[in-house]
Amino acid sequence: MVKSEIISKLSNIIHQKIKKAELKKILGIITETIVKEVKLKKSTEIRSFGRFSLKKIGGKFNARNPRTGEKISTQEKISIAFKMSKELKNRINNKGIIN
Repeated sequence: MVKSEIISKLSNIIHQKIKKAELKKILGIITETIVKEVKLKKSTEIRSFGRFSLKKIGGKFNARNPRTGEKISTQEKISIAFKMSKELKNRINNKGIIN
């Protein structure tokens, strides 16, 4: 599902009381807030959904180029990690109440 599909579903659920343009802004604010907080090395949690946090992927000194087999070193990278909540995990695995 892409962003436009999420906005359409939200619009249908709330019976078009809020315009799609406003829903797009709201979704943009939510995602931008998560990115800003993670960038500041703060985790962001949405209760009953999950937690977004910063994850460092260490650089490797003995990595190999798969094409040539040559040894190379890679730099440390930063990524966003997502840990789902127990409630979401149970809902995905059909162990909880599904709404």
